[in-house]
Amino acid sequence: MSEITFNVSPCEDSGVLVASWDAPEGGGITTQGGSMDELRANVREAVACHFEEGEAPARIRLHFAGEVLLRSA
Repeated sequence: MSEITFNVSPCEDSGVLVASWDAPEGGGITTQGGSMDELRANVREAVACHFEEGEAPARIRLHFAGEVLLRSA
């Protein structure tokens, strides 16, 4: 597998961004982040933990569903 795509959407209750990927064989990965930087870091970490060493995809794509509102600091 050379690439996986996470669907990203905002959680209306908490305001965080939630990213999820459904594995073809079942299961998958779901993680979240309070900012884009945190989300990217959490997605990378989750992918590294999910796949065996040397089997992780070379590319991770984030697909944003709907409008994403970033809160100002």
